[in-house]
Order: sequence, then structure tokens, then C-alpha cells
Amino acid sequence: MSKSAIFSLILVILFSFSCTKTGKNSASMAPSTSQAQKVVLVIHGGAGTIKKENMTDEREKAYRNKLSEALQAGYEILKNGGESCEAVIKTINVMEDSPLFNAGKGAVFTADEENELDASIMRGSDRNAGSVAGVRTIKNPIDAAFEVMENSVHVMLTGTGAEEFAEGQGMEIVDPDYFKTDWRLEQLRARKEYGTVGAVALDDNGNLCAGTSTGGMTNKKWGRVGDAPIIGAGTYCDNATAGISATGHGEFFIRSVSAYEVSALMKYKGYTVDEAATASIDQTADLGGTGGLIALDKDGNVSMPFSSAGMYRGYVTENGEIVVRIYKGE
Repeated sequence: MSKSAIFSLILVILFSFSCTKTGKNSASMAPSTSQAQKVVLVIHGGAGTIKKENMTDEREKAYRNKLSEALQAGYEILKNGGESCEAVIKTINVMEDSPLFNAGKGAVFTADEENELDASIMRGSDRNAGSVAGVRTIKNPIDAAFEVMENSVHVMLTGTGAEEFAEGQGMEIVDPDYFKTDWRLEQLRARKEYGTVGAVALDDNGNLCAGTSTGGMTNKKWGRVGDAPIIGAGTYCDNATAGISATGHGEFFIRSVSAYEVSALMKYKGYTVDEAATASIDQTADLGGTGGLIALDKDGNVSMPFSSAGMYRGYVTENGEIVVRIYKGE
């Protein structure tokens, strides 16, 4: 074999190895913007059967505008020297208050035609965390999760206990009817899928924070709790690696400990954030679960892999550039 042929073969082998390590979902997920511009905030608004042919122009515009509004709300805090957890909360609040997303006002219905909400938050500097699950009267569950983290000896509170705690902390309490929307009731009767919102922020002090909020899975029964309020499954954050928020079929994300898996691959195997995030989603998909996640590392590199047809997602750089995407291939 000639020297040129041997050299060509070596290049092919190296390229193949690189593609294998990067993973099958990463190519269409990595941001196209130059990573010289550090990302300071990344969000998702749920993953599922999201295809352009099923979306009206008006509805697509509404989603893109609301995702941009959420990113801008968090960016304003970070731009002015605010903390990453404050940015995460304010960003998620925008999506919780919108009926477009399965969190807060737009929460899906249980089999009993009620709304039950979950949320979690985790800080990367000390790996402190808080979550609430199965709540029905807390207007913004992500705020309650933060209060659990800051003002409770516990990590997770559920149901009426979480609601009593939140009320005692001055959280806004609403009638359960506040969360009900006709669109979500129609989805229940059609038995459509799930969705979640999440955000990860990196502040000027180098501190990461990740948060997730959801109404759970449509038609859920028997007090079902998904991955969103479970630290390590739906949310994880460590300043040494990355902040992660997941969305999708929660049972599979719990079984594969998807959010923590990203951090572990970075810490113990030296993966980049994109390699680790993609590998985690591939693992969950191999079990049979579809969905996606967002991950932001300590250097401002972002990854947004998903195995579903689409995922509402976006990020903002330190210079204020906002990027919003919905469909696969964007």
C-alpha cells in the first residue's frame, strides 16, 4: 500500500472515531453561533412531536416570541450582575405564566382533569437543591422550589405539605382553576404527550444554576411524579461541569439519571458538554424514552440535544444575541 493510501486510511479512522464519540444526535443540535461568544443562558420549552407541518404561522410566532421574552428576562438580570438562580427563576416564570407551555398556567391535565405541577432548582456552587411535586395551588412552582432550597432542611416537598410551606414563605397561592385551559383539556381528551420548561444560567461570578418546571404528563394517574422535580434525573448542576435541565418521557430520564449523567461523563471521562449531553440523550433513547435536554458548562458552551421530532429551545450570549429554535435541523 502506498504512503498516500495509508495516510488517507488513517484520516478515515480518526474521523470515524470522532463521529462515534460525538454521538448520533449531536450534529443537528450544536449551536451554529461562534462559541467565542460565551452563552450565559439556555432554555427549553418542552420536547415532543413538534413539526412545522403541524404548526400554524401564528402559533409558531407566538412560541418564538415567548421564548425570546423568557431569554431576555433572564439576560437582563445577568447583564446587570445578578445571580444565576435569580435569572433562572425569572426566565422560567415567563414560561410558567404563559399558556403555551406545560408549566404553570399551561399545565396539562391528569386523568382526573386536575392540574398537578412539579419543579426543581439546583445551584452549582454548593450543589444545594430544592423541589416541589404534585402541587395544585402554587402559581409559580419554580419559586417554591427555590424557597425549599433556601429555607428548608429538605430537598423535596410534595402535595399539600409543599403548598403549606410555600404559603408560609409568602408565595402567591391561586385557585386550582387558574391553571386550567381549554387547549390542555382538549389534549387530555386526545391523550397527547408531555412537555416541560427549563433554564440554565451562568453569572458573572462563574456560578451555574439550573431549574425545571412542568405540569407533568397528560392523563397521568395515581400520583405519578416524573423526572422534573428529581435532582439528577430532570435537573442537575455543578460548577465544576455544567448545569442541566431535561424534558421528555420522565420515567426513562429517571431510570437513566439523565441530568447527572451529563455531569458525570464530563467529570470522570473528560467529555465536552456536547459529547456528554448527546451521550445521555442517546442512552435514554436506547431505553425507549424520547425527549431532550439543555446543558451549559462553566465556560459558557451550550448543548441542546433531543431525540424527539422537535424541541422548543434557545439561548442568549454574553453580548445579548438571542437564538430561538423549534424544529429538528435548525
